[in-house]
Amino acid sequence: MRNIFLTGVALLATLVLQAQPGGGFGGFQMPKVDVHCSEKFADIDYAGDAQVYHRLDVYLPKVEKAAYPVVIHIYGSAWYSNSSKGMADLGTIVNALLDAGYAVVTPNHRSSQDAKFPAQIQDIKGVVRWVRAHAAEYRFDTSFIATSGFSSGGHLSSLAATSGDVPELEGEVGGNLQFSSRVNAACDWSGPVDLNYMSCGQADDTWNHAPEEAVMGFPFKGNEERFKALNATHYIDPADPPVIIFHGTADNVVPPCQAPHFYGLLQDAGVESEMHMVEGGGHGMGMYAQENLDAMVAFLNRVRAK
Repeated sequence: MRNIFLTGVALLATLVLQAQPGGGFGGFQMPKVDVHCSEKFADIDYAGDAQVYHRLDVYLPKVEKAAYPVVIHIYGSAWYSNSSKGMADLGTIVNALLDAGYAVVTPNHRSSQDAKFPAQIQDIKGVVRWVRAHAAEYRFDTSFIATSGFSSGGHLSSLAATSGDVPELEGEVGGNLQFSSRVNAACDWSGPVDLNYMSCGQADDTWNHAPEEAVMGFPFKGNEERFKALNATHYIDPADPPVIIFHGTADNVVPPCQAPHFYGLLQDAGVESEMHMVEGGGHGMGMYAQENLDAMVAFLNRVRAK
């Protein structure tokens, strides 16, 4: 059943990707979502190449201030979509962040069909640098920039946190290379953070590795060591910023064991971290109760206060 579900997700994502134009409008929008913002700046080209996968949206809170701390929230798509920023949990995670006074940036990034890894994380690091470079224009308080993401977006959010200053993952997307791509915190919502641990440590690896094979460009079997480059866990060190993890115990798309595995490795390295296992939560379904959104905001506020 899991493999059938994953295959269906992959086919749908591929169809969505194939429907996207090469330039112009920056992606699908969720209908009738009341985003709690005072201003929205849409389809900003953060790389300067006029490509749909290098567009982002900026949302500013309703309560106006001179400058806002920033959260970059990344959509999930198993790395198959290059234009889903308009479906990036706007009514849940994004609204909770806006209500708490955070500016939210929702970027597109290259899909596994556009380019192979590390293109995806290089795009996100380009977004972080773009935020720092355009602080005055959009009233960003760059003393605090966090990443957040769901599913593959959770992977990219976590990887942005653990791979600060890793040369091979930096890239030059958008330029602004005088600015750092490091972040101050990360939120991981149901992310596959260790693709070598999808069978939860069992000797017999029965996992369908199709999405990660697509983004890496070669088979998992026989290339296990090479796949470690994709893992957020691979780069953990004591200098990493704080990370909060949310995962549903009934997730049948990304194994729930990813969360305690990630949390344990962060704890072992002395990285400030927090984990919330959501009883009965699926892959997105049942994950966005107010208590979880409040926990995310409280965590980010505590990190900022420090």
